[in-house]
Amino acid sequence: MGRMTLRRALFAVPVIIAVTFGVFAIAEASPFDPVKAYAGTAGLTASQENLDQLRENLGVDQPLVTRWWDWLTAALHGDLGNSGVMRQPVTDVVTERLGWSVLLAAVAFVVAVLVGTALGVLAARRQGGWLDRAVSSLAYTLEAAPPFWLGLLAVWLFALKLGVLPAGGLTDTGSATVSAGQVLSHLALPAAVLAVSQLPWFMLYVRQGVAEALEEDPVRGARARGLAPRTVLVGHALRSGMLPVLTLIGSRVPELITGALLVETVFSWPGIAAATVEAATSVDFPLLAALTVLATVAVLLGNLLADLLYGLADPRVGFDG
Repeated sequence: MGRMTLRRALFAVPVIIAVTFGVFAIAEASPFDPVKAYAGTAGLTASQENLDQLRENLGVDQPLVTRWWDWLTAALHGDLGNSGVMRQPVTDVVTERLGWSVLLAAVAFVVAVLVGTALGVLAARRQGGWLDRAVSSLAYTLEAAPPFWLGLLAVWLFALKLGVLPAGGLTDTGSATVSAGQVLSHLALPAAVLAVSQLPWFMLYVRQGVAEALEEDPVRGARARGLAPRTVLVGHALRSGMLPVLTLIGSRVPELITGALLVETVFSWPGIAAATVEAATSVDFPLLAALTVLATVAVLLGNLLADLLYGLADPRVGFDG
């Protein structure tokens, strides 16, 4: 386990370096002007001399490689730079928003895994039955639905029509404090929408894995020995059928991040979505690079977690092979 973790950590170094350079290269080719984005409406009447001075102050007058190298070397010393669009240090932007994004993604992911596993097992028990067809149809339908569309539908139904849940934000309108009750009520809709967007994959993978496990010789042998159907299903078929799902955990991280950004935007959740959008449209180099590195690290950690879980669940898999 230690060797594999070390190899992954060493592999992550060139990946992160390449990603950060790619961010600066794409931003360089962007048609958006960071100086005009920073100046706002004042940039429309500012003289060229003032714009050039502002460009120099922001450091965007330097060549691409110089800007990237200066940011990278400073980041290695803990200085992520200052966000031009947020008008504050990048570290503060990430610190203030990351926790809310992690909360949303974690709750949605846990709900998707639990509900998807339960529905997948129920569908696999009676292959071809009405429940199996219903679960499969639901999975394929939800797979085709974009998260932002699900979010808008949820706002229309639960917030506008039924009025049982708030439409967005983190606290009630006019509230000066953040309480646990308000956070939970405002978290319910975005977390549910994000979980539903991830649900199809877990349902289908669990259904397929458990259905195949029920046909394996060890499971047939357990059934032939007279074990209770629930014991055979949960104690034998489910454990074997869940192995492919463990690899799915890592592969779903990029989709989870993308879905979280869309859901946060729809529900005005105070996570990193708004910062990411503003950083991209304003060509905010330091903030854009930091958020991209953060997403890259999350994907790498997700893949590592999936491999570790798979190795722990199946002793036949070697960590150091």
